[in-house]
Amino acid sequence: MSKDTRTTEPLRVLQVFGTLNLGGAESRVAELYRAVDRSRVQFDFLVHTEAKGADDSSDALMTARKPEHFDGILRELGARIFAVPRFHGSNLSAYKKALRRFFAAHSGEWIAVHGHMTSMAAVYLPIAGEEGSVPLLIAHARSAGTDPGLKGIVTNLMRKPLRATDCPYFRFAVSEIAGEAVFGKAAMRKGNVQVIPNAVNLEQFAYDPAARERIRVEHNLSEDTFVIGHVGSFRFAKNHEFLLKVFAARKQLHGDAGEVKLLLVGDGERMQEMQKLAAAEGIADDVVFAGNQSDIAAYYSAMDALVFPSRYEGMPGTVIEAQAAGLPCLISDAITKEVVLTELVRQLSIQDAPEKWAEEVKTTPGLSAEVATGREQTSATARQQLAAAGFDSKTQAERLTGFYMTGVMEPPSVTEEKRTKT
Repeated sequence: MSKDTRTTEPLRVLQVFGTLNLGGAESRVAELYRAVDRSRVQFDFLVHTEAKGADDSSDALMTARKPEHFDGILRELGARIFAVPRFHGSNLSAYKKALRRFFAAHSGEWIAVHGHMTSMAAVYLPIAGEEGSVPLLIAHARSAGTDPGLKGIVTNLMRKPLRATDCPYFRFAVSEIAGEAVFGKAAMRKGNVQVIPNAVNLEQFAYDPAARERIRVEHNLSEDTFVIGHVGSFRFAKNHEFLLKVFAARKQLHGDAGEVKLLLVGDGERMQEMQKLAAAEGIADDVVFAGNQSDIAAYYSAMDALVFPSRYEGMPGTVIEAQAAGLPCLISDAITKEVVLTELVRQLSIQDAPEKWAEEVKTTPGLSAEVATGREQTSATARQQLAAAGFDSKTQAERLTGFYMTGVMEPPSVTEEKRTKT
């Protein structure tokens, strides 16, 4: 595709999400938005809401909708935020009607619709093309699994058109395993899916001893306390119940060696359930439920080890961020090995007993209470390795800008070479 280079207005791209609450995909796109040259490309956002407007128009829904975590941040960068009703399974006709009305009202405004909500992409992408005259339609796979039960069945059914041989959309994925899960092995094998690593502002996550002290003081954690951490929303995929059992086993192994605490950053639908489980395991006094935090980087500095036993992930930004902070990580082997980018990461199966995980935390160098000195250097080395692997937000922002402007995705090496010459 071609673009009239005489215009001085930036191209606008509509990013589609379920919500703009704190989450991995939302954080990654916000990071890209900060890094992108906004004189060339600007983002807008379409979200799905439970709110009810007078006529369910986008304006009415936005008025009725409660502000979410990233609203203010994105608006400060120049974004507009729109809303449509959330799909519930029985309101497909009403959902399509709302989409048609929305895209018709904004026809011609966007060069691309970039859908991070693949469960409904096969519905909103064709409508964006038909009613909104959008030339670039993108489905972006960010997860490598689905929840159990009816919700998972419906999600897989709705994604079926994205696996078709003649799928008319651009297909992006954060990892090979996420691409296979959403678009199918055939599409991956034929090279019909573009794998784009998660973008992280690596310098933002550099280990900071002052931040470590501040967070520990805020949560009554002494410097002698060994802090096991986790960052993620409380939902099925994250497997918090297993993490709590690992921590309970680790407490038993710790003996008289000093305090050990579990620091959980995040919020979500299963948080209260996990608080009850912590009480049932007898560890409630040793688990800090910190909730959502805007300064995630400071929390990685405060931790001594990250334990991340997810049932499935696409490409967890948490593990990338933790490595950038020089933080040793013990993660599930269900997570793609594409995230194992430094010597800081080790993997175990969640089929193993929690006691085995606890023993690994206790005995593995870097994951023990005897935290290695020189973490600032460890963090610096890890950030260099992550940048070389293509996880730097500046490189990915430039790649996507080039794609939005031309419809062609350059290899990371070509983009980085161009960027370093300018």
